[in-house]
Amino acid sequence: MSLQEKIIVDLRTAMKSGDTLRLATLRTLRAALLEKQIERRGSGASMSAEDEIGVLVGAAKRRKESIEQFGKGGRQDLVDQESRELAIIQEYLPQQMDRDEIQAVIRTIIQESGAQSPADFGRVMPVAMKQLKGKADGKVVQDLVKELLARA
Repeated sequence: MSLQEKIIVDLRTAMKSGDTLRLATLRTLRAALLEKQIERRGSGASMSAEDEIGVLVGAAKRRKESIEQFGKGGRQDLVDQESRELAIIQEYLPQQMDRDEIQAVIRTIIQESGAQSPADFGRVMPVAMKQLKGKADGKVVQDLVKELLARA
């Protein structure tokens, strides 16, 4: 079952159970996935699992940014709502890697690319994000790449 199909099934379940927050969040995800599908169809390509994960990662990132902004603004009610939406989105994302696993992947990339200093950040980061997309937070990856290149 594809991610889109799973979301549709879960959307129906949320509708029947009356879970309005889950329903609204899943509708938003479904709309974003349909939008991406239409965009891909225009280029002649079909939507891949990687595209689906990319949409969910983007939605999760927007929720995290909103949580941070609402927290700074003292809007705890909105922080709570965004946090609950983020938890729903994360149910559909692949299991997130821990810091040690991310570090191991980045070390391998640094070795393979021959990167030796912080100046090589531009060579390492794109490869790392491609390999870790959906499995690790981009900010954590960025921080670890900088840290490991500084030590190299």
